[in-house]
Amino acid sequence: MFPGRGDAIAAVALPMSDSVSAADAAPPHAGRRWRWPVLQLSPRTVAGVLVLWCTLLLNQALWHKLAGLADFSDPWMLRRAVMAVLVGCATYLWFMLWSWPRLRRGAWSAILVLSAVVQYYMLHYGMVMDSSMVRNVMQTNFTEGMALFSPLMLVHVAVFAGLPVLWLYRGVRWQESRGRRAWGLSALAVLLALGTLLGGSVAMYRQLAPLIRNHTEIRFLINPLATVVSFAQVTLKPIFKPNRPFRAITEGAALGSSYGAASAVAAATHKPPLLVLVVGETTRADHFGLNGYPRDTTPELAARQVINWRQAWSCGTNTLASVPCMFSHLGKSGYEGRKFEYGSLMDVLQAAGLGVDWLDNQAGCKGVCDRIPHAQADQVATPAEVKQWCKDGECLDQLMVGLLDQRLQALPEAARSKGAVLVLHQMGSHGPAYYRRSSAQTKQFKPECTTHVTSDCSHAELVNVYDNSMRETDLFLARTIDWLQKKQDQYATALMYVSDHGESLGENGLYLHGLPYAIAPDTQKHVPWVLWPGSLQARTGMKEACARSGVDQRITHDNYFHTVLGMLDVRSPLYKPELDMLATCRS
Repeated sequence: MFPGRGDAIAAVALPMSDSVSAADAAPPHAGRRWRWPVLQLSPRTVAGVLVLWCTLLLNQALWHKLAGLADFSDPWMLRRAVMAVLVGCATYLWFMLWSWPRLRRGAWSAILVLSAVVQYYMLHYGMVMDSSMVRNVMQTNFTEGMALFSPLMLVHVAVFAGLPVLWLYRGVRWQESRGRRAWGLSALAVLLALGTLLGGSVAMYRQLAPLIRNHTEIRFLINPLATVVSFAQVTLKPIFKPNRPFRAITEGAALGSSYGAASAVAAATHKPPLLVLVVGETTRADHFGLNGYPRDTTPELAARQVINWRQAWSCGTNTLASVPCMFSHLGKSGYEGRKFEYGSLMDVLQAAGLGVDWLDNQAGCKGVCDRIPHAQADQVATPAEVKQWCKDGECLDQLMVGLLDQRLQALPEAARSKGAVLVLHQMGSHGPAYYRRSSAQTKQFKPECTTHVTSDCSHAELVNVYDNSMRETDLFLARTIDWLQKKQDQYATALMYVSDHGESLGENGLYLHGLPYAIAPDTQKHVPWVLWPGSLQARTGMKEACARSGVDQRITHDNYFHTVLGMLDVRSPLYKPELDMLATCRS
């Protein structure tokens, strides 16, 4: 019922001895006028003190959450008191696992520091430490990681972890206790904690079961056990559970009839296709000007008369979940329950004979581009381009516009003559350093939040800086469309843009993204999706008026794979016309 309960109980081990080392037994240095008060305590007692600190002071996010739940309230706070006892017992078992001599001080200090860091992000950004968030942390690059550090975080860690760690090293001397008595007392403490945890869970089952079922985020707020369990799921589970075998999906991939010399398509429209797929980052639909947002955050796209779907929903709430899912043929439910690792949309397009390329201004393509040409934008740009668009290890997305010619020309001539698909993976509106996501030209809304500690800014400043990043995306897309228009004498061009997920901007105390999908607010799942049809539509006879008539239909990332295949007239046994949102608009 509780995260980590089973793991902690199964792994509990008792220290062989409470005997002290020479360093532990050494008296305080002589000659000092003031001495730190030193207590001679057993490890199990020290563990109990530290667990009390963790339970009461390092689980503030949990207690705040429970305090606000009407279905878990009582006038005397007895339910929360019982919850605190259960959390404390589970945490005590985890501390006793690390209570071995020469290990306990370092291990307990690490647990306290980790707990303080996690609590900071829970309180200031509304994060929860599920396995998906742990994967995000592990895949975050150095620059993105540094944006999450702040002086306030260091102060928080110094207070909530530094004080107990200082006491642990300066205020505790281990009480000598050897042999069976030490074993017996430690065993008694562990059994008492285990019995209380099991008995309390059974006694409170009627209250706890609906609580956990109705508010699944609670299990991820138990600090530090939620982080421990989630980290174990990410790191240890793959060791004991073999990796999924890989299955290719390229069999039967081929170019359709519009590529043949005898095509019925008029010669004027029989140019090879050039499609740019823009994978947006952290863009929420309700701040998209084309969707009716009061602020004009998309003036450039409006001027280019793109087709804008207003009811588009993401596959996940973070890049790691959404990007591989949207390029998969399986759809959300199939992708999350898959037993094999499969190739992606890009593999099918390449196998059909088109030239494909992936250009990244983010922290990687999450496996989607592993088998096709790909590059990081700042690694293939000239020093002059990097100087113009990059600062402090991060680059504006406009850097990629200047690299489009280079990436197109780098494709093999045989494939490029049939058609090309270029993917641009944005930095977009990635937080929390939103102020780095816009240029001086697009900073239209002021004052803006100029720190990555979003909770330090007013809501108005946070909205301003986020909307400025939307204006930057609008300008980036417009310049990409302008580049495509210049290529129309050689290619039949088009652009499709869809964001991977949305973002929380302080609503209900939530910031950033990455909450479990089932409990995430719509702001993290409702995303913009636009198409500039260009001249590519003529190849397959798509009627633009028909497409515009369906902009209020509900679509999801499940439609992406099949819509792109349909736009490019690429045949595959995996293609499902019912998921191609433009299929009914083609003659």
